[in-house]
Amino acid sequence: MQSINPGETDDLSVTFWGTRGTRMVTGDGFTRYGRKTICAEVRCGRRVIVLDAGSGLVPLGSAMMGNGIRAFDLLLTHAHYDHVEGIPFFEPFYDPGFSIGFWSGKLKGIDRTRDIVDGLMKEPYFPIRREKFRAGIRYHDLEDGASIDLGDGIMVYTMRLHHPGGATGYRIEYGGKRFAFITDTAHAPGQRDAALVSFLKDADAFAYDCSYVDEEFPRFASFGHSTWEEAERLRKEAGARHVFGIHHMPFRDDAALDRIAARMERDMANCTVTKDGMQIRL
Repeated sequence: MQSINPGETDDLSVTFWGTRGTRMVTGDGFTRYGRKTICAEVRCGRRVIVLDAGSGLVPLGSAMMGNGIRAFDLLLTHAHYDHVEGIPFFEPFYDPGFSIGFWSGKLKGIDRTRDIVDGLMKEPYFPIRREKFRAGIRYHDLEDGASIDLGDGIMVYTMRLHHPGGATGYRIEYGGKRFAFITDTAHAPGQRDAALVSFLKDADAFAYDCSYVDEEFPRFASFGHSTWEEAERLRKEAGARHVFGIHHMPFRDDAALDRIAARMERDMANCTVTKDGMQIRL
């Protein structure tokens, strides 16, 4: 998989490098939709924003080493393993030629963004400390509802999500386009989250936590995730154009996701089952 070349377009584009939730998967039944955990690359013209640092971050890092990108921002939704496990193996962190803005919001038990990395990379869990990083990394701590002006006409807006320990949703606006990234979050059956509907208002596209379907949701309601049907309800109420379902659970193999994709094509034409490697331009 190759990332979109810098300078190729002035549009807002998204590449999904990892779409799995909870953990990576292996085996012949998991080939077409992907095996890596959450990571997306957003291009705003020549600028790059990386959303989450699951295992999909690793091949993205390898691509960056050869495509001329040397500066970007990394925004974490939260620090559960499936969203940060790529950090110790991300090549640009060890290269002094890179300049990286590293952002996260408020999380239970975490005072600063840099504490996420320190907690992940320490004995006896990992042999290499953060001090081995050679890139120029600037750590930023986000308040709930913060707005970030990244320059070059790029604005990032945030909101707090409903997930154990906390999580942050992001909306990126550039060139008249809007893309939002909403994972991990839960919903209350029969109720729309008014704040989230407002946050997604008129989005050209958003990625959303589609871990479950409505019929199985009662068994997992306390886990901090949502459903395909809720994604479509949010899309309609917010007037958004398209929703891309992410955070595929480990028990969803290719056959199970094929069945969901067939249902989306039949009943929810503006809702797509996202695959590792999928690229979209808005």
